[in-house]
Amino acid sequence: MRRGPIVLLSYRGRWCRYCNHELRAIEAAAHDIRSLGASLVAVSQQTPDNSLETQRRNRLSFASLVDAGGSVAHAFGLRWKVSDELCAVEEGCGADLAAFNGDPSWMLTMPGRYVVAPGGTIEHADISVDYTRRGDPSELIPVLAHLAAH
Repeated sequence: MRRGPIVLLSYRGRWCRYCNHELRAIEAAAHDIRSLGASLVAVSQQTPDNSLETQRRNRLSFASLVDAGGSVAHAFGLRWKVSDELCAVEEGCGADLAAFNGDPSWMLTMPGRYVVAPGGTIEHADISVDYTRRGDPSELIPVLAHLAAH
């Protein structure tokens, strides 16, 4: 049986309102994405409990997997060290990344969206250096349609 492409979403964590907004937008487009033979999966550095809470709160029909230690984010070049100044700001806002991620390193992941073809080739990448800006889920449809046609 031939497996279809995977839409892989890298997100910062459930504490990030922009990430939650994007996950809900992807969920709204999930039927169209799946109709083109694709599977969906999200991944973050947060703890398993926080990943499950993300799934529950956003009513996701796809898994939110744990990237313990950030190895997947590192492999994709998405992991970066939070500065001491930003760390103080985040903590002041109630976002204790060390607690959310179960990791005291204060490393953060840039949001990213990938379409991975069945052979493992990345056919589409959208990396959000500015975490407040994300592409529209409709941008995935032509890429998935192209893969479905071949």
